[in-house]
Amino acid sequence: MSKRVDTVALTGVAARLVEVEVDMSRGLPTFNVVGLPEATVREAKERVRSALQNSGYALPSRRITINLAPADLPKDGGGYDLPMALGVLAAMGQIPPHHLENRLFMGELALDGRIKPVPGCLPAALFARERGIETLVVPYANGSEAALVPDINIAAATTLSELVNAINGSSVWPLVDKVDWHGWLTEQQVASRDLVDVRGQEYAKRALEVVAAGGHNMIMSGPPGSGKTLLARCLPDLLPPMTLSEALEVTAIYSVVGKLTGERPVVCQRPFRTPHHTASQVSLIGGGSTPRPGEVSMAHRGVLFLDEIPEFGRPVLEVLREPLEAGVVTVARAAGSVTFPARFQLVAACNPCPCGHFGDSMHMCRCSGYQIERYRARLSGPLLDRIDLHVEVPPVPFEKLGELPSGESSAQVRKRVVAAREIQLRRNGNGRLNADMEGNDLNRVTVLDGMSQDMLLQASRRMGFSARTYHRILRVARTIADLSGSEAIQLEHLAEAIHYRVGGRFLEEQEVR
Repeated sequence: MSKRVDTVALTGVAARLVEVEVDMSRGLPTFNVVGLPEATVREAKERVRSALQNSGYALPSRRITINLAPADLPKDGGGYDLPMALGVLAAMGQIPPHHLENRLFMGELALDGRIKPVPGCLPAALFARERGIETLVVPYANGSEAALVPDINIAAATTLSELVNAINGSSVWPLVDKVDWHGWLTEQQVASRDLVDVRGQEYAKRALEVVAAGGHNMIMSGPPGSGKTLLARCLPDLLPPMTLSEALEVTAIYSVVGKLTGERPVVCQRPFRTPHHTASQVSLIGGGSTPRPGEVSMAHRGVLFLDEIPEFGRPVLEVLREPLEAGVVTVARAAGSVTFPARFQLVAACNPCPCGHFGDSMHMCRCSGYQIERYRARLSGPLLDRIDLHVEVPPVPFEKLGELPSGESSAQVRKRVVAAREIQLRRNGNGRLNADMEGNDLNRVTVLDGMSQDMLLQASRRMGFSARTYHRILRVARTIADLSGSEAIQLEHLAEAIHYRVGGRFLEEQEVR
């Protein structure tokens, strides 16, 4: 008769129930694992065998078959070691089977019987609470992470023998105290950069404020050293603190990729991801034989900064289209598709030409017209069409840096950003910012008077705006109006939004020598 132990498999950032069935019968001594196991799971039999023997449990000379159900779900990772070992012990009569009921187990086994940490314990805890499961057993190093979820018992075991003693009632269950982490969200954010560090560039600072207030995307163009990277690093500190639900969403992603720490196993600050331009499609968008989140999902509810964006491979950049529109990434494989959350703000930076000095009055550009056109063609029109603000960041003369005022701090600007976002959330509903508005809802909140309609129509005809660009200008104008506290979009709000769309030198229609 087979014995059953429950565990979970990760599909994206969600958990699914997996039944570990262990059958021990007469026959040649073998140890087989079936149920679509990947290489790490097939190797688990050697880890399980050694961990059991080194914990004082000798395997009998029997035929052992372990089935991981459902059989059509790929199984990967070392988290199946612990439930497999407990199932074998139950089949040997070392553990009463009913002691394993209404409990989930996950953990990787070392050869000496220690229980090592595994990714995905937070999604497993959320799944267990949803299913009404009494106890989730995880490795000791993952205990504080799983304890973030209320209304479920979390046990964190150090060794296999310790856990078996607790299951059999000969020792106390190693339950973990609940983590009171809500106060961490209200702590002052640690700014990587402050706006007071940026001298001059008032136009770009204003654009950054608009980006933060409405959840928009932005691309900055300018010569090297003009402050594009510094401005981008100021954006996270302009954003309001994450809500409880946002923090759990982001923490679940970081749990799946194994990026949480034991001291503070929750992501309290908005992510700021800066992948190198040599990044592959899989590292950026996610994937692999067993799909894992990529950089766009790691930047969920935060900022994805692509410095020197034309240096990224064009096929790599094209995969950004779906998450920029939908806020999710769907990775399709033969065994099925997996969806990852990816609602981030894209901030990109580029030079106006390969040498970086096209249009710079202080330096001579040495690029040919063909080189400039080829450099600009690295970014496709459909991708640029999805970026709301195109901002030029001109160079600041060195001799004037000391004379320029420092301007407002990030904390001062953040107050206006928070106020504007509160207006949007009350008006738009469903937690949507202006950048997320579509269809009739967008038309409802972006009503224009006659003069404003004429201005936008003329700009659309002159610049050849697409329908997508038209609606993105309306969203940006709505954000500018919210920052000023205006219920209606005024002519000056729309004019500023149009200028943000056509003001970037990288896209500016100008004669190239």
